[in-house]
Amino acid sequence: QVQLAESGGGLVQAGGSLRLSCAASGRTFSIRFMGWFRQAPGKEREFVAAVSWSGGTTDYAASVKGRFTISRDHAKDTVYLQMNSLKPEDTAVYYCAARNYPLYSSNNSHFNYWGQGTQVTVSS
Repeated sequence: QVQLAESGGGLVQAGGSLRLSCAASGRTFSIRFMGWFRQAPGKEREFVAAVSWSGGTTDYAASVKGRFTISRDHAKDTVYLQMNSLKPEDTAVYYCAARNYPLYSSNNSHFNYWGQGTQVTVSS
């Protein structure tokens, strides 16, 4: 099993920045990909960004490309999401997820482990 714990959410004005962190514990050696997803009220959970645990290859949703950066720190078993130029439409609960299968997928149903989520609110 892998346990994930997010931190770093909060309230920020439009145009501001936040950095989310996700610390993994347990069988972290089994992780192949880490991702961030978000869910706004009344909407389905959507993909934000993902990173391969070993090689660092990244993938982003079109809506955040150029504004968000995902990175990982192997020594700390932690993945980060740096969010810049935030917009009110970025308001959501952000979830960290891990996938332990070797083939990449950005489909949220293909991620095995999930954190509890952290609220990000962007005011206009």
